[in-house]
Amino acid sequence: MLKLELSETSFLLTFEVFSTKRLFHPIVLLVLLFQDSFGGTISFLFGAKYKREGRVTVHLSGKQKSNISSIGQTGAPEAKAFEKQTFHKNTKMRLQPSRLLLGLLLVRVTTTQAVLGNDPWEEQTWPEVLKNFPFPCRPEEIPSSPPSESVHALRISDIKVVGAIGNLETTPDARMILKQQKWTERIKVQTCTQVVTVLSDFIKRFSPSVLPLSCSPVDETLPRVGIEHLRAQARELVQLMRNNKQLNFHNDWKLINVFFNTQSQCHPCPSSQKEGHMTSSMQELTRVLDYLHQEVPKAFVNLVDTSEIGNLFPSHREHRPRDLNGSCECSTDPSHLATAVQRWYYQNSWEKLLTSGRYDTQDTFTVIYQPFLQEMDPSLFLDKEASGHSLNKSSVALALSLWNGMIDPTGRKQELFPAGQGIPVKCPTQEHPCLFTYKNSNYLPVSPRTTKRTQMREGTELRCPDMNPSSVVPTSVHNLRPADIKVIGALGDSITAGNGAGSTTGNILDVLTQYRGLSWSVGGNENISTVTTLANILREFNPSLVGFSTGTGNQNTATAFLNQAVAGAHAEDLPSQARRLVDLMKNDTRINFQEDWKVITLFIGGNDLCELCHDLVRYSPQNFSENIGKALDILHEEVPRAFVNLVTVLTISSLRELYQENTIYCPRLILRSMCPCVLQFEDNSAELAILIELNKQYQEATHQLVDSGRYDTKEDFTVVLQPFMEQVPMPKTPEGLPDSSFFAPDCFHFHRKTHARAARALWNNMLEPVGQKNNDAKLENLTDIICPSQDQPYLRTYKNSNYTYPTASTTTTGAAPTSSPNLGYGSHLECEDRTPSTSLPTSVHALKPADIQVVAAVGDSLTAGNGIGSKPDDLSDVTTQYRGLSYSAGGDASLESVTTLPNILRKFNRNLTGFALGVGNADDANAFLNQAVPGAKAEGLIKQVQTLVQKMKDDQRIDFPRDWKVVTVLIGTTDLCDYCTDSNLYSATKFSAHLRDALDFMHKEVPRALVNLVDFMNPLILREVSLGNQDKCPILQASSSCNCLLTVREGSPELARMKEVIKAYHTSIRDLVESGRYDTREDFTVTLQPFFENTALAFQPDGSPDVSFFAPDCIHPSQKFHSQLSRALWNNMLEPLGKKMDFLDLAADIALSCPTQEEPFLRTYRNSNYTYPTNPVVENWGSDFLCPEQGSSSSVPTSVHQLRPADIKVVAALGDSLTTAFGAGAKNITTLSTAWRGLSWSIGGDGVLETHTTLPNILKKFNPHLHGFSTGTEKETAGLNVAAGGAMAREMPSQARELVDRMKNSLEINLKQDWKLITIFVGSNDLCQYCENPENYSVENYVQSLKQALDIFYKELPRTFINVVEVMELVGLRQIQGEECEVTTESICPCFGHFLDNSPELQEMKTINRQFQSGSSMITYSYQYMEREDFAVVVQPFFQNTMVPYDYKGKADLSFFSVDCFHFSERGHAEMAIALWNNMLEPVGQKQTYNNFTYSRTKVKCPTSDNPYFYTLRNSGLLQQETDKSSRVPYWAVLLAAAGSFMLGVVLMMVWRIRKRSCREEHL
Repeated sequence: MLKLELSETSFLLTFEVFSTKRLFHPIVLLVLLFQDSFGGTISFLFGAKYKREGRVTVHLSGKQKSNISSIGQTGAPEAKAFEKQTFHKNTKMRLQPSRLLLGLLLVRVTTTQAVLGNDPWEEQTWPEVLKNFPFPCRPEEIPSSPPSESVHALRISDIKVVGAIGNLETTPDARMILKQQKWTERIKVQTCTQVVTVLSDFIKRFSPSVLPLSCSPVDETLPRVGIEHLRAQARELVQLMRNNKQLNFHNDWKLINVFFNTQSQCHPCPSSQKEGHMTSSMQELTRVLDYLHQEVPKAFVNLVDTSEIGNLFPSHREHRPRDLNGSCECSTDPSHLATAVQRWYYQNSWEKLLTSGRYDTQDTFTVIYQPFLQEMDPSLFLDKEASGHSLNKSSVALALSLWNGMIDPTGRKQELFPAGQGIPVKCPTQEHPCLFTYKNSNYLPVSPRTTKRTQMREGTELRCPDMNPSSVVPTSVHNLRPADIKVIGALGDSITAGNGAGSTTGNILDVLTQYRGLSWSVGGNENISTVTTLANILREFNPSLVGFSTGTGNQNTATAFLNQAVAGAHAEDLPSQARRLVDLMKNDTRINFQEDWKVITLFIGGNDLCELCHDLVRYSPQNFSENIGKALDILHEEVPRAFVNLVTVLTISSLRELYQENTIYCPRLILRSMCPCVLQFEDNSAELAILIELNKQYQEATHQLVDSGRYDTKEDFTVVLQPFMEQVPMPKTPEGLPDSSFFAPDCFHFHRKTHARAARALWNNMLEPVGQKNNDAKLENLTDIICPSQDQPYLRTYKNSNYTYPTASTTTTGAAPTSSPNLGYGSHLECEDRTPSTSLPTSVHALKPADIQVVAAVGDSLTAGNGIGSKPDDLSDVTTQYRGLSYSAGGDASLESVTTLPNILRKFNRNLTGFALGVGNADDANAFLNQAVPGAKAEGLIKQVQTLVQKMKDDQRIDFPRDWKVVTVLIGTTDLCDYCTDSNLYSATKFSAHLRDALDFMHKEVPRALVNLVDFMNPLILREVSLGNQDKCPILQASSSCNCLLTVREGSPELARMKEVIKAYHTSIRDLVESGRYDTREDFTVTLQPFFENTALAFQPDGSPDVSFFAPDCIHPSQKFHSQLSRALWNNMLEPLGKKMDFLDLAADIALSCPTQEEPFLRTYRNSNYTYPTNPVVENWGSDFLCPEQGSSSSVPTSVHQLRPADIKVVAALGDSLTTAFGAGAKNITTLSTAWRGLSWSIGGDGVLETHTTLPNILKKFNPHLHGFSTGTEKETAGLNVAAGGAMAREMPSQARELVDRMKNSLEINLKQDWKLITIFVGSNDLCQYCENPENYSVENYVQSLKQALDIFYKELPRTFINVVEVMELVGLRQIQGEECEVTTESICPCFGHFLDNSPELQEMKTINRQFQSGSSMITYSYQYMEREDFAVVVQPFFQNTMVPYDYKGKADLSFFSVDCFHFSERGHAEMAIALWNNMLEPVGQKQTYNNFTYSRTKVKCPTSDNPYFYTLRNSGLLQQETDKSSRVPYWAVLLAAAGSFMLGVVLMMVWRIRKRSCREEHL
């Protein structure tokens, strides 16, 4: 049926589609093609006929934009989408016939033969894909009743149609299949439609005939900001419902959802707030609701705020909508608080409007405001089957939120759900069967009355007996009286900024106002008699105090002065605040920066804790304290005469008491938005326990920062911890309830009352001795302000409190905290000549020790100095980084007591700089140029080097271009300790590449440098120490630090493999240095110092290793060990290349060597007359087999999911020239065409594994009697390699048939009993020719050909495991160029070689490439291939992200490719074989998706005793042992992928032709 109704101004086209396969998605394709042509709306109606007959009615309506003279009509009596229809148009018609016919063709093809199989779709409609969702509501429990006449008695079962208007700003789910297709550009319409679909599916349980209307598209010609598009959509929706033949417009109940986004709304400023005030955008949206109210009878309207839907998933947050303030001219506060407050105001204003009765004048219409719950995680709604569907998860979440919102009593839609548990789906009940409205909920919006708060007098009188300053201005901070203070300042967040401190009750918008004059630590409004603040207290002692803030405004206003706190600030923002504060003090004429004493108060942490759960790394206690430390470092370094109050963060969980008290009005939307990580979890949840624990760690880390003594190295500066906030409880009323009078109207910020009490507590803390300070101020108690005493008139510090820090010993003379070294590890230097060169040398080969001006180091925890100074029984202290004692960069004390390389060099040059002092991390000032990072691996070395170079460039003590530098690099042990967790990631080649990147950077950026590359500490000695002292060493901790070496058995294959890998690391380091790449400049070299390559431990008389050389963890070297390292490094630097000591005896008495008159220089290859050896030629590309002996299964397995490598009896392969090994052994173009099948990666069997790495040669190690592999180059010895050069995917079925015939005819194969391994790899030729003929080489044809081949195997072959290898990313071939290439990429693969970089054509080819990969991947998930116990198809994705290998010059390494630079050489085949084998041993879902084209003979993985089988979907844990229908992968997903690919292929074909035609026309 096809019918067109015309009027003078509009049209309505109606047709019905039939399909026995219930295929909905072809209609979607049709709609997307039609939509622009019609310029109207398209909707689908699924009635009872759809369930019964597969009938879908499609309506296309809109303004008439063309004259259609006639349209043929046809019926569809059978299961066909359409028969031929003839469309005619005149010259003015905009409906494009080619597009229409293409759409009809797609519907016909995709509903018949375009599917990948003949299995009928399950009896379900597309909206019912959530059928596995555990929907708890039972309609039969609700008594039936006649349809309601009142919207306030409306039941779910009364609803007959669901529609929506509006715009949903979301992004596609990351797991959507073929998400790059062109038609997904309409994802916003799709998301809206999906919301309606899911919501309708729920309603259908109560009202089976409910009709879901798809959403109208957004008119791109209308403004994107505002609601113009909503007006148009509202008119279209009303017209559509009026014209709908299945809907009784006047009598049927309608559910209409109006989606809008407050992100595009501008809110009023605090100064313009009026009762009942409406923004212009609200007024515009109100006109839309007025229109619906006037035109639509019997309607329940949800007004849905979708502002937070874009933030629902981490993948969406990078696309999160702009902040409200960006669109609001009135707002100057960019903080998260402003956004939260303004959004609350918007919601509150809407609820006031809607409860006013404006839309309840009729009993048949109402509007309900539905806020989307931003804390909701949609994955908690869905089980594994449902959540894995291609529906956008945010669409599902929004639909479920809407459902619950309609069922919940209005006004109670903001409750929190238990974290980590399924969010309950609300159901109508017998007591409450109706949808809730404002009227039947008896709801009135709770809005606080804006009243002037009754103020208690928070001023005081201060009468102390002695309020005089010191008789002489003190020079020591430990003799500082209150009256000596001349300047006051503060750093922090909105608490110190004073947000809401002076706000009146209920004036929530006014919380945005920063009442800095009332701020507890720095405010200076009025005086102490009316406003109690620290500044006003100090003004009683010194009326000339400056720096305090007054009035209101942000940190940039003049009245803020030295209150530089920033609303919304985190600890990471403190350094920039400190910088501004210092600059202000330096530049203000009222302040004598050098002479005036200053008090600076720092308080931070609330915002960090509130957002902790969103980023545990960013807001970790370590980062928290480090960021505070950075700010304090600035003050310590630049500000003389300063007393710094560091106020510890409060226990923020007490905020929950106020939030959870229902008798107190609090704007909970604001509270949840401001502090979600504190408020969104249940009382006894693990998440809350973690927060509380990390809150304590924040406090402890702050204590440790101060207790380190790092800020007590100058007489005129100190930092004192003031802990009164640590355990401060929630203030309570006499009735025992939380007292909201202490808080601003948002129930989060402090009111002036709290500011006054906090000021008293801070002042009292300042006068309490360190170690005896109060840490639990009771804010509800009006505490007396204490006075300085005659005995102790000073502000209390650690020194005048006679307090000893518990964790560090300090000195007042050094520039940094020292590490209390053992002074028994010094050395004597007997060198007579310690003079520098007569003139500063220009060559690194003429560099004397005294010429060195700068010393630096990078590396891991060994160089960072972890545990060097730790006491033997203090295991926890190993985390301390004793950088001043580090062998290569420490400068504590002097050589006589501490042996380090810098201390040795300082004997030659007293002006040496760059060395580290004391303890701390790499960011600390005293670390200086020791930039080593504990736990670092080679991958992170480049970042260390970049930081180091920048520090050298920026430091005024260093003349970067002129000064000679020695940089020591040591890395590798940590990589080796993790090698067994990922042999590719930590391969010797990867290690060398990372090391090369770091050295390359220094070579490029650093002038005048000698780089010591120290061979890493062999982790085998850690094994020897730990296992030899199990009574003294913490074995568990040591094992976790180096699991790959400490937990393996002696003599095991795993240990043998690790030894080989260690050798490979050593070799890679040596090869890198001896390549000569760092000897291209006269002023730079890298010298290998190999003393660490072999280490002999010291032993006790009982034969056990001497643990005194190690820290308490038996992993890190102690100071004793570091001393030996320093001596060995120095001596290595003076030994000529070729004669350097590669052995370190820890027990030896190592004397320090001296330069001689004949050899006064630090030795390099040149002044050693050393010639680097040439790299040995690799004889073959075989691999070493390090797996333990593993036999076959005890009995031949009957399940493919229990298949061991040794069970494989037959190996075979299908494919193209890559599987025939075209050109693999070619040396020139004449032998290129030879098929070297015996070398083929997946089927070759030439030689043995040690000489030729192929999959069969690996398998032969498990089963020497393997059959089927190829040998040589002749067809007669091809075995079961049926691949053919130049083969396309369409030839796979014939190859499969040929392979089956060969197996059946082979006398060596028992077809029924032998297990077979078949590898399929094809698609490159299809892709290379795709642009020439998109129809023939479409994604659909590719997938269908693969399926046909698999079907043959499935039908014919028992006991078979099939590898389907994804086609590689061919765009990388463009990078392979060189004179050696006999053939160009353009000629071999024109579709990837012909187009320009970044051209649309090349981008389209990349998309097609990815779809080929997705298509082959999806077909392997078809349930059809899972029904047999002895058959499995597994995709091996190592080529999914193809990385072209590079040589040391950064060019494509052609040794991996044949002479045509397209096909692989034997080396490339070997790498493919390793990647395929390793993929087979990796669980599905955890397989490596990139190739690792790096050379190593030890990359072949081994099966383990825990996992001895090849991985399949089932034994990877992705399928239940007994797969039932509910857990099957829906076959329609494969069909959808194929149909989408087909559509895209046809569209691309048209694009190609148009572009080609345009090109030809341009040339004519």
